[in-house]
Amino acid sequence: MRFETGGSGSNKCRPTRDMTAFARVVPVLAVLAAAATAVQAQDGEAPPAGFVRLGEAVPGIVLDVRYHGADNFVGAPVDGYEAPAAILTRPAADALRQVQERLRARGFGLKVFDAYRPQTAVDHFVRWAADPADRRTKAEYYPGVPKSELFSRGYIAEASGHSRGSTVDLTVVRLSDGAELDMGTPFDFFGAESAVDYPGLTGGQRANRRLLADAMQAHGFQPYAEEWWHYTLDDEPYPETYFDFPVR
Repeated sequence: MRFETGGSGSNKCRPTRDMTAFARVVPVLAVLAAAATAVQAQDGEAPPAGFVRLGEAVPGIVLDVRYHGADNFVGAPVDGYEAPAAILTRPAADALRQVQERLRARGFGLKVFDAYRPQTAVDHFVRWAADPADRRTKAEYYPGVPKSELFSRGYIAEASGHSRGSTVDLTVVRLSDGAELDMGTPFDFFGAESAVDYPGLTGGQRANRRLLADAMQAHGFQPYAEEWWHYTLDDEPYPETYFDFPVR
């Protein structure tokens, strides 16, 4: 769930030095952008023109919207997620459909954990991170990181690239049985092991991350160096706009 906006990475899912540096400075740039551009508050309204539902736009995609339920690092349904739906901008959804088609030819498909994220949800994350007494998910999601350091280490922040509508968290599943490929960590694991180029991966885990990265990058997405599941469309249509309509 780190504060992320763009991505970093190169072919074979190993970031180049330039792209890794980009991933480290993008969060700072995004904070400035968020401060300069008002969040588009549309609470209670339907998604604005230009946004689509992934379940309709990408045939066969699997949705496992973690923030609608309690199976997430907060340990409870997250504000702003009123339905187990995934929403993206039309260009991002069209590109993701091409990724799905590419993987399907090899017997695989995509499972999405999160897509567009309302600013309301980001605010919920911030409140959770500021509450030292709530540690119910520590063993599963951040065993090696003190909760008091989630802000300073960049895992939680006051704005997210997801709120711009062209960032998606996802993994790869086998079409034969629907099982997720082994990526080395679960989704939203706060730790060094989640980094794209973490050196402690097995050969199979590296290959699985590379499968996802190659397919996503071939269709215009770039990874975020610190999270193997996180991708942002290069040419996102709202690079400086943070939305706040609910997911429903």
